[in-house]
Formats: sequence, structure tokens, C-alpha cells
Amino acid sequence: MHNLGITHILNLLFGSLIGSIMQAVGLHPSRPNAPIGDVFALELIVVAGLIGFFLIVRLTLSVERPNPVQQLAEMIHEFTGDLGDQVIGHGYERFQAFATCVFLFVLLNNLIGLLAGLIPGIVTPTGQPYVPLGIAVLTFAYYNFHGFRVQGPVGYIKHFMGPLPALAPLMFPIEIVSHLARMMSLTIRLYANMFASDLLTLVWFSLIPLAIPAVFLGLHALVSVIQAFVFMLLTMIYLSMAVTQEH
Repeated sequence: MHNLGITHILNLLFGSLIGSIMQAVGLHPSRPNAPIGDVFALELIVVAGLIGFFLIVRLTLSVERPNPVQQLAEMIHEFTGDLGDQVIGHGYERFQAFATCVFLFVLLNNLIGLLAGLIPGIVTPTGQPYVPLGIAVLTFAYYNFHGFRVQGPVGYIKHFMGPLPALAPLMFPIEIVSHLARMMSLTIRLYANMFASDLLTLVWFSLIPLAIPAVFLGLHALVSVIQAFVFMLLTMIYLSMAVTQEH
């Protein structure tokens, strides 16, 4: 169902094209002329907002008189940089941009849920399982790519075999399953927490529309920040494990 005005506009402009592309690759949306849903539209708004934020920072960059947007960007950069230095260590700068984008994208998609009880059609994108899954798959591909890049194919595969050659036949399948389970872990952790927070907030809005729901909105905001931080932290930990070379 498409309840948001922006969704209708996107479908009007791009729906037929996207529907044709999806059918060409073997996907058959239920509404070929309007394949864009509210969740995807909200994600696009978040992406456009982040791009606009970074462009403003770049175009108004000033050493002498930093504006509030630049100061906010510097705070975020310092926060993720300090965490990256502690978790990944030397060379963390190469991965900081990805980790920062993951953090901001997850955070903003989480915070959209604050509007769920106020604007019809608004849902928390990360409260839908396919959104956390998409971010988790991207994170999985990213850290494994850099593991192969830094250690080489042979070195990275040895990483899955454990420290003792005799245990390699046992350790290798265990490690493969363990790494694949990381996608499920990232997905379920984010989805379950945001879904539960959404549900709790909406229940209280339906029962008592004043005062008490404000407490749960604050709780939702807190959960949103914590889950975004945890997702970024785990991304950095997986990167650290992938790119660290044993000596």
C-alpha cells in the first residue's frame, strides 16, 4: 500500500521504468506500474538528506568560521574516527567513511519511527526485515572484500582455518557458518529491536494519545541511537578481524 505523497510522485516519475527493469531481471512486483513502496521512498529521503548534508558541509567548509553544519560533521567525524582507531587500529581511515555512512543511515531510518504515530503511512524502515538484511549483506560483502584485498586470497582463506593445521578441516566449515551467521545476527538484532520499539509506541498511542506516549518516543529515540551505534561497532569489529594480518 502506498500512503505517502512522495511515494506516489516517485512511482509517477520512475515507476514504469523500475517495474520494467525488475521484470527484465525476473522479478515480478504486484504493481508493475507502481513498484516503489513507502519504505523504499523513506530510504531514498534519508539518502538524499545525507547527500545534501555532505554537500553543504563541503561547499561551506571554513577553517576560520565553521558553521553549525560543519561543526556537527566534525563531531561525527571525530566520534567515528576515535572509535575506528580503538577498534581497527592503524589504517582505520580507509574504512571510516563506510562505517560513518552505515551509522548515519541506520540512525536516521531508526528515528523516522518517531513520526509513525503522527503521519499516516510513516513506518520505521529498519522495522521491516528486508532493510536491516540489505545493510547486513552490504556490510558482509564489504569486510570480506577488504579481507581478500589486504591478506590476499590464500592468506584470507587461511584466516578461516584456525591456528592449528590439524584442526583446519574442522575449523573451516565452522568459521564459514559463523561468518554467514553474522548477516543473520546483524539483521535480527536491528529488526527485532526496532520492531518492538515501534509496536510499543503505537500501542500506547492508540490507548492514551497524550503524555505517556512521549515517554516511549524518548525510549524509541534512545533505542535508535544505541542500535545504530551497535551496528557500526560490529561493522568495525568485523573489519578489524578481516584486515588484521597474523604474524
